[in-house]
Amino acid sequence: MSEPVSISTGIAQRYATAIFDLAKEGKKLKAVEADVAAIDAALADSGDLVNLINSPVYTRDEQGAAIAAIAKKMKLSPMVANALGLMAQKRRLFVLPQLMAALRGLIAEDKGEVTAEVTAAKAMTKAQQDKLAKALKATIGKDVNINMAVDENLIGGLVVKVGSRMIDTSVRSKLDALQNSMKEVG
Repeated sequence: MSEPVSISTGIAQRYATAIFDLAKEGKKLKAVEADVAAIDAALADSGDLVNLINSPVYTRDEQGAAIAAIAKKMKLSPMVANALGLMAQKRRLFVLPQLMAALRGLIAEDKGEVTAEVTAAKAMTKAQQDKLAKALKATIGKDVNINMAVDENLIGGLVVKVGSRMIDTSVRSKLDALQNSMKEVG
């Protein structure tokens, strides 16, 4: 892992642990979970927000004022809004995506859930996703949330990643394996 990524992850993990502990103690985990979903959506939809948190051009005060206005507009819980304000003051907003990922992980762990990163050759229906989640739950023993992605290069099948485990049933990987075995023969 590169040093800047490691540093960002460490910073994000400390903030996430503090927010999570305070939310759990104050019985506000549901509100924090809703805030995480809202912030994730905002980061995905708004290039301006991504620019705000990553650009060194904005001063601490400008970032703080912008984050306070965004938090008010999004109706974020006071705990998350205050944490974002502190991060702006300390010039740490650049770790916001990692913070959201860390918070999602802590909340899921608390609820006894895991997230499966699923890549399919074509979009799966809700029924197919539910069936896959049920099969994964039987294997893993925890509730499974599915994070879907589509990659037409797989040709067919799925690639499922849960934690450090990966199951690759894609046609592309089978063709690659066949090609490798053919090279060994000839």
